[in-house]
Amino acid sequence: MTITKPKLVTVFGGSGFVGRHVVRALAKRGYRVRVAVRRPDLAFHLQPLGGVGQIQAVQANLRYRWSVDRAVAGSDHVINLVGILYEGGSQRFSTVHDFGARAVAEAARAAGVPLTHMSALGAHSQSQSAYASTKGRAEEAVLKILPEAYIIRPSVIFGPEDGFFNKFAGMARISPFLPLVGGGHTKFQPVYVGDVAEVIARSVDGALQQGRIYELGGGEVLTFRQCMEEMLRVIGRKRAFLPIPFWVASIQGSILGLLPKPMITSDQVIQLRNDNVVSEQAKAEGRTLEGLGIRPQTIETILPSYLWRFRVQGQYSSQKPA
Repeated sequence: MTITKPKLVTVFGGSGFVGRHVVRALAKRGYRVRVAVRRPDLAFHLQPLGGVGQIQAVQANLRYRWSVDRAVAGSDHVINLVGILYEGGSQRFSTVHDFGARAVAEAARAAGVPLTHMSALGAHSQSQSAYASTKGRAEEAVLKILPEAYIIRPSVIFGPEDGFFNKFAGMARISPFLPLVGGGHTKFQPVYVGDVAEVIARSVDGALQQGRIYELGGGEVLTFRQCMEEMLRVIGRKRAFLPIPFWVASIQGSILGLLPKPMITSDQVIQLRNDNVVSEQAKAEGRTLEGLGIRPQTIETILPSYLWRFRVQGQYSSQKPA
C-alpha cells in the first residue's frame, strides 16, 4: 500500500496579515505548509491554524538567495506574499518587491514548481509611486521567469489585523477630526482578507488559469470619505473631516515618512491620486472574485466583528455617536 503525502506549500511572508489567512485556508484543505519568514520565533501564532506538525516555520530572507532556495526545496507549490507599505532601514521597495520577487520566482523555476505571486491593484512599472512601480516591475519579472505564474492583485484589504480601518479607527478614538487627502475622493474597492486567501488557495488547488493576473475587489466601490464614514458608523463616533490638498499632504508625508511607523508617506500620497478599483477588462474576462464564483464579503458585515474595540464602551456600546 502506497501512502501519498499531502502537497507541501511554501509561503513566503506567511506570518503577516494576509499570510495567516492564507495559511489557514491551506491547512483546512489538508496541505502541509512551510512558512518562510525572517523570524521563525515570531510565527508561533500560526501553529493553532493546523494540526500537529502540519505548519512549520523556517528562516528565509529574500535578500539572501541561498535561504530562498532552501525554503523552496521539496515544495510542490510556492506562494510569495512578501511586501512592505513604506521603506525603513534595509527594507526598501526595490529590494523587497523587485529583487525579492525575482529570487522567489527563480527558485520556484529551478525547483520546477508553480508560483503564486501577490501584487496589488495599481501596480505598474512606469508609475510615479515607488511602491506601485516596484510592484509592477516584480510582476513583469515573475511572468518573464515563470510565464505560467499566478498573479493576484487585491485592492485595499480589510480584516481583523488590517492596517487601514484599524489605523483610522484608532485615530478617531483620540482625534476630533480625520484627514481627507485630496478631499477624500479617491475610490477604493475594499476586499476581505478571507476572500483573497481563498483565491490564493484555489491557485494551489489548480482551479485558476495559469499565467493570468487576477484583480480582487469587494462588492462595493467607495471613496476614501465613504470608507471613513462607514468606519465611524461602526464604532459609533462622530468626527469632523479635514480635507487636505495633495501638495500639502505630500509635504506632511515627506516629514512623517521619517518616523519608524509613519501615518502617511509622500509615496502613499502619490498613490492616492489614482483610484484603486478592479478594471473593466478584468471583469469582462472573469479575472475577479465574481468571475471565480466567489461572493465578496462586505465591510458592513465584517467591520463590526473587529472594530467594536474602538467604540466608546467597547463590545457592548450602543453605537450612539460620541
